[in-house]
Amino acid sequence: MAERQAQLILLYGRRRVGKTFLVHQFFNNQFTFQLTGAYDQPRVIQLRHFAFELKQMTGKQQRVPSDWTEAFEMLREALGALPAEMKKIVFLDEMPWLDTQRSGFLPAFEWFWNGWGSSQENLALVACGSATSWMVEHFAENKGGLFNRQSCQIYLKPFSLHETESYLQARGMDWSRDHVAECYMIFGGIPYYLSLLRPELSFHDNIDALLFNRNGELRDEFEHLYRTLFKNSELYIAAVQALSEKRGGITRPEIAKKVGIPLNGNLSRILKDLEYSGFVRQNPFYGQKIKESRYQLCDYYSLFYLRFLKNRNGKDEHFWRNGLDSSSRLAWAGLTFELLCMDHISQIKHRLGISGVLTEESSWFHKGEENGLPGAQIDLVLKRRDRVINLCEIKYSVNEYAIDKETERSLRNKMEVFRLSTRCKETLQLTMITTFGLQRNKYSQMITSQVVLNDLFYDPAEFL
Repeated sequence: MAERQAQLILLYGRRRVGKTFLVHQFFNNQFTFQLTGAYDQPRVIQLRHFAFELKQMTGKQQRVPSDWTEAFEMLREALGALPAEMKKIVFLDEMPWLDTQRSGFLPAFEWFWNGWGSSQENLALVACGSATSWMVEHFAENKGGLFNRQSCQIYLKPFSLHETESYLQARGMDWSRDHVAECYMIFGGIPYYLSLLRPELSFHDNIDALLFNRNGELRDEFEHLYRTLFKNSELYIAAVQALSEKRGGITRPEIAKKVGIPLNGNLSRILKDLEYSGFVRQNPFYGQKIKESRYQLCDYYSLFYLRFLKNRNGKDEHFWRNGLDSSSRLAWAGLTFELLCMDHISQIKHRLGISGVLTEESSWFHKGEENGLPGAQIDLVLKRRDRVINLCEIKYSVNEYAIDKETERSLRNKMEVFRLSTRCKETLQLTMITTFGLQRNKYSQMITSQVVLNDLFYDPAEFL
């Protein structure tokens, strides 16, 4: 923070991803003024908290301001009284929670920053929030008083597999990579969730303790997570539940029908909010327009909760250890491994030796009997600028994956239907992405390239 001109730093990302921790570590807890929004509290309570924090800063008793304009005027006076050469760090955490209904917070903040803060040398203001849609709408894509005002914008992503493994090892959990991957498929690289894992417990016992024990810390996280992020959270939860029912995602009309709301701007807002918050993404289908994309639930914890925890009512507190070979668990692993691969496209491209080649990623399916061709589906299509297309088949297995005669026939059928239905002129290469690789046999010769679980642990920083 050597900059002398005013800095407005925007930091946002999914709840529990470690934004507050990052800010505290970077600034070594040395804040001139810090205020954290309180969830679901009225303006009068938020202003009372403001007065208390201002007292901590000045060492003097402060009156409770009547509104946010007065509050920011008090902050301006307090900061202005400090030595001009002193670096001043203001941290407003969970900022969306300060902007309660009819509070007047945002106009007052715009007035404070545009009228005074932006002209102050040695002032850095960090605006942070978990309600990502609010942060994007009012800052990143603001068309009003805060348009193009931020000097730095940071979207904090969850850990990658590599980062998750490094974090667990640093905390004394030197687990096998298949256990690290399974942990990721449950928690999704969210630092807060990972911080609750205990080194003295095995992987399976950790999952049972956090999720299936009656007092597990993450057993009831689902409702709390959505309630603290979204107003009318029941509609968001209904949308997420609808999306969880189909692995490849569903269209807007299908979502509207399942949730029971009109296909209008309200649905668009729900989906946009879920996208910004990292719970949902648009899954493009090869050869279709963007507006025909399907929405896919991509939050690991939500998928796990809806599959295994909802309505369990405390049954079997050792469910994860006792269900090692259950069909439902294997089915979940197969579907979630696909999501894991989609979140590590850079590592897949690196393994295939195409990191420097521009690619378009999508999935593809063909309805049965359409154009006289049988139905077919491909998990991941990598369309490359060098006129090669990798058709990627993703398979989860607890051992080496063996291609048999029927699987070979199915794969050849997929390639042919893809070529004919899309009128593809590019070179097609069949790629297998598996956990432990392919078992070599007479049917495996048709595979051009393969990617295994270990490849997904590459650190992207090593091949930039």
